[in-house]
Amino acid sequence: MESRVRKRRTSEPWKRVLLFISALMVVFGLWFSTTNAYTFLKGYLLFKYSEPVYSVEGEGNTGTVAQPKRESAVSETEDVEEQIKENQKDGKSGPLYMEKPEVGEEIGVLHIPKLNADLPIYHGTDEDELEKGVGHYAGSVLPGEKDNSVLSGHRDTVFRELGQVGEDDLMMVTTSAGKFTYKVKRVRIVDEDDRTVIVPRPSATLTVSTCYPFNFIGSAPERYVLEAVLIKTE
Repeated sequence: MESRVRKRRTSEPWKRVLLFISALMVVFGLWFSTTNAYTFLKGYLLFKYSEPVYSVEGEGNTGTVAQPKRESAVSETEDVEEQIKENQKDGKSGPLYMEKPEVGEEIGVLHIPKLNADLPIYHGTDEDELEKGVGHYAGSVLPGEKDNSVLSGHRDTVFRELGQVGEDDLMMVTTSAGKFTYKVKRVRIVDEDDRTVIVPRPSATLTVSTCYPFNFIGSAPERYVLEAVLIKTE
């Protein structure tokens, strides 16, 4: 009888430890599934095990940021100003698009020569669109049109190397209306709530953004923004 009591008393601390560990695992599971940790892991697995959305030739592609600027305004170089003037003089008359696409519809391809990347563009920036490729902010004009056309994508999938793209690099967008070549004139890092990313522009502009810092775990507090002007239409 005494041996049974002694065994029961010996096993009680272990039961408490097991119960504590079990409760801790349940709490961790709830936290993990309801916070940004789940989103981060999902994006990492998508990047690690799915087929790459784009290919990068050569070595030395480290994803380092290409000299971003935090100031709110940077004067344009003379050659960019001349390119804008020429673009405005040679611009097509009449609307480029006869009708606006539906949300979720694929509208074109973003080509970034610096990364040897060809990325599909979908109309809309909800998670459904961003999981498939680059999202086009539905409240902005379509690529090639006068004003600000805004694209965004995840930093851990389609835009994981976007930090290598900087001033004077080119980006091409091909849609049903033609092929539009843009030249990056400014790189900015802004807060996640900064609305200047989507404000109207006086000329055809392409704004491309993603979360920043690129290696941040969880919901990144800033945005890496490329602002490019239209220099050629085909």
